[in-house]
Amino acid sequence: MTQISTGDIGTGPHDAPVPRPLTRGRIAAILVVGITALGILLSLGAWQVERLFWKEGLIATIDARIHAPPVDVSDVARRVVAGEDIDYVPVTARGRFLHAGERFFLATREGAAGWHVLTPLLLADGAVVFVNRGFVPYERKDSATRQDGNPADEVRVTGLARAAPTEKPNMFVPDNDPAKNAFFWRSVPDMAQGLDLPTGSRLLPFLIDAGPGQMAAGAPIGGTTVIDIPNSHLEYAITWFSLAAALLVILVLFLMHLWRRGRAIGQG
Repeated sequence: MTQISTGDIGTGPHDAPVPRPLTRGRIAAILVVGITALGILLSLGAWQVERLFWKEGLIATIDARIHAPPVDVSDVARRVVAGEDIDYVPVTARGRFLHAGERFFLATREGAAGWHVLTPLLLADGAVVFVNRGFVPYERKDSATRQDGNPADEVRVTGLARAAPTEKPNMFVPDNDPAKNAFFWRSVPDMAQGLDLPTGSRLLPFLIDAGPGQMAAGAPIGGTTVIDIPNSHLEYAITWFSLAAALLVILVLFLMHLWRRGRAIGQG
């Protein structure tokens, strides 16, 4: 007759482990972690709501700004000196293009790769401002291929003032290459390298994006400004608050389990 040792019962590899009892210390730890996580989720949701209001205000400000009457470029220069925000302020400027100082910013238009042509505009008071005249395809980078679009006389440009960035937008943007006249972010100091300006002139620390339909035939295609400000803060807020609600349900169920367990022990 085969004898079975009681010490072998319940030690097989597939036997379910015995759950650890819920001590007061474990219960307290679970509640502390759960409540802390709930507070973090609620804080993240509230922060996204604040960002939502800020972003909606920014979008409304820009929308009102771009529909305002244009101001003279000298007024924009004054605002820059005063530390005011000049991005997307409608502006008008009169001067003469210095086509020999063209700078080229890598860009695309309707799926085609090419360049934005940024040309220095010499103003009557001796100041110089870079004007983004518009887009040209790769094969028309050489100004000799578009001489009809390079006016030699004084012109009037209307467009939107743009603040010049002081650093690369992110680490993935390549460095500008002034030696090859290839720019990947619109740094005025970089574009000024090798620029032959008239004696006594000064370069303004902002740019102008020219509006559409202002250049002669064969010139760069203007109106390149794209105002697309992402606003996903509502979706993010809903996500964080939904996670907080789910965690709250889990905590309530856990507390109900503890309450029922306490009643069962008290009645036993």
